[in-house]
Amino acid sequence: MKKILVATDKPFAPVAVNQIKDIVEKAGFEFSLLEKYTEKSQLINAVNAANAVIIRSDIIDNEVITSSGNLEIVVRAGAGYDNVDLAAATAKKVVVMNTPGQNSNAVAELVFGMMVYHARKFYNGTAGTELREKTLGIHAYGNVGKFVATIAKGFGMKVYAFDPFVSKELIEKDGVTAVDTVEELYSKSQYISLHIPANAETKQSINHKLLSLMPKGAVLVNTARKEVIHEADMIKVMEQRGDFAYLSDIAPDNKADFGKFEGRYFFTPKKMGAQTGEANVNAGVAAANQIVAFFKNGDTTFQVNK
Repeated sequence: MKKILVATDKPFAPVAVNQIKDIVEKAGFEFSLLEKYTEKSQLINAVNAANAVIIRSDIIDNEVITSSGNLEIVVRAGAGYDNVDLAAATAKKVVVMNTPGQNSNAVAELVFGMMVYHARKFYNGTAGTELREKTLGIHAYGNVGKFVATIAKGFGMKVYAFDPFVSKELIEKDGVTAVDTVEELYSKSQYISLHIPANAETKQSINHKLLSLMPKGAVLVNTARKEVIHEADMIKVMEQRGDFAYLSDIAPDNKADFGKFEGRYFFTPKKMGAQTGEANVNAGVAAANQIVAFFKNGDTTFQVNK
């Protein structure tokens, strides 16, 4: 019997765990749960006894993968999967999947929650600004980007998008203006909503040259990964421009360096994009269904290490 493990340092909501367990057991598989573990050895031991594992932000590195016995598939409940060593997984013929789209609305709503919070001066009683008729640039037009665009149009914003992997026709079908270069996106947009993955090409790519192109009253909103930001360049731009603000659901490495920019930055206490009850359930259930489909039908639709 295949054994499916849910291994989460930060657990799913109980309702999500119950639904995952129900899916697994109805499919005829064994369910196993490891939550709030304190030692990496606990994760290694649990994975070693499993055929499949569902994780959240948990680190599945080379040591975890190479120590595993009969592991066949890892599913990251969420869109990003940079916490899994893809090369090690591929070398051991372990399939890695994500669950794209399941957290998208939660992330998009957080983008606008932070934008409104900043625009209204953190609700400190003084006059702020409105989002209506402001320009918003969406950097990477995937599942989250589409939800961001829908909300932005409801606010009455002018929306641009850049994504070299999505056709202009598909972007403009949604009533969004596609631009040809990332430089054009930044030069046209007072607000930028950032949704690029963290990889060799994108790490530290949001740099001084790009950020300096943004018009007066610029606000960068990052719900992607902190690694894509060139942190020293961000600080330099904020020193040079008193009108520039940075909002993110993941704090930079040197958070204290931003203390001198009072009123122009905001960081949530922890990664908050997927922190809704709905997203929590959606991603966990999707992960369980994908594992069942993989074992039952050989379905690898969402494999990311092909």
